[in-house]
Amino acid sequence: MSDRSDFLDWVKTSLYEAELAIHNGDAGPRRALWSRKEPVSVLGAWRNATGQQELDELFASLAKQFSNCTSYRFELVSYDVAGDMAYTAGLEHTSASVDGEPRSYVLRATQVYRREDDGWKVAHRHGDTVTD
Repeated sequence: MSDRSDFLDWVKTSLYEAELAIHNGDAGPRRALWSRKEPVSVLGAWRNATGQQELDELFASLAKQFSNCTSYRFELVSYDVAGDMAYTAGLEHTSASVDGEPRSYVLRATQVYRREDDGWKVAHRHGDTVTD
């Protein structure tokens, strides 16, 4: 297996499962896949975060808002691996309750990853709402 195919397998399994979990109100799996090394950052569709403390607060807040995910699909548009760095760019199609109200939406999401001692970790996320 190549670095690219191993990374893509991780995106389609571990990363996918972590995103599904947060949309069902569980931030633990997502937080476990994020780097504990600085810098880390989120330029989010709803809120931004820089550094470990803000990241913890953001993920806890999102977990409280999300529940009852009926559908989550990541439409991968582009990805690559270059040494110990990688990225993904794609569309997140989500149907879940937000603050108790059912919603469906699409986010454009770009993430940057670092390979660390225990595997791939997310270091940065940028997401924004797709509007037609």
